[in-house]
Amino acid sequence: MGEVLPFRKPRVSERFKGLSFCRSGFHKWVIVKDQHFDARQGKLITLFQCRRCGKTKVELL
Repeated sequence: MGEVLPFRKPRVSERFKGLSFCRSGFHKWVIVKDQHFDARQGKLITLFQCRRCGKTKVELL
């Protein structure tokens, strides 16, 4: 037999868990790729990703 799945609607707190900080601009940035070279600008770049919402940003060094 297959697994039994819960058919209840997820709570609002479960659905948006941890996103309230990100909406206010308080992301939790983690380095994904460190020190890659951007050929167009000729600089090193670092790729950051938020642990809570998954948004990414690039920072030039």
